[in-house]
Amino acid sequence: MSPAPSPPLAIDPSTHLPSIQSFGELSHFLRSAMADEESLQLADGMGGLAISIEAVLSQLKLSPGPADAAAPLIDLMTTLREHRALVIGLTPAWRGLYEYAAYLAALNNFRVLIGQWLLPPTMADASPAQGISFEDFELIAWRTLGEGMLLIDMYEQLAGREGGPPTAAVFDKTRLERARSWWGRLRG
Repeated sequence: MSPAPSPPLAIDPSTHLPSIQSFGELSHFLRSAMADEESLQLADGMGGLAISIEAVLSQLKLSPGPADAAAPLIDLMTTLREHRALVIGLTPAWRGLYEYAAYLAALNNFRVLIGQWLLPPTMADASPAQGISFEDFELIAWRTLGEGMLLIDMYEQLAGREGGPPTAAVFDKTRLERARSWWGRLRG
């Protein structure tokens, strides 16, 4: 009998549920879980983003002020811009998902936060980002990556249900059917 395949995520002994405890584990999971080329590219981009976030968090652990983490924050901003460009360049099959808009908004909000942290101190005093703690920054980073994981998961589920990568026509047909149903209920 062959040994059972190891789970892609570590199991938390207290909850018996899969768990990711670091951005490195997230990056590894994303690379191992993708099937099609665009999913793999998106996962690689998220992995790079996770590595850059980890570098910022490591610096913030040493010195909690964003001014001391300027170099890793600039690197994170560059990685975030590259990843955002990748997300914008995804095929219409991705853009048809609700989660696509949510992930793009999360990336934009995270980019604004980083930009506010990088403002000079004289301009940043009025910025609410300067009052964000290490824990809050980490929470926002995890939440942003969580939105991306949700996007990939929804895309993969739709691809699995349809027997291949979803196409824009499938999304358009689905939207049309939902709109007709909604309109029928509205009219009574």
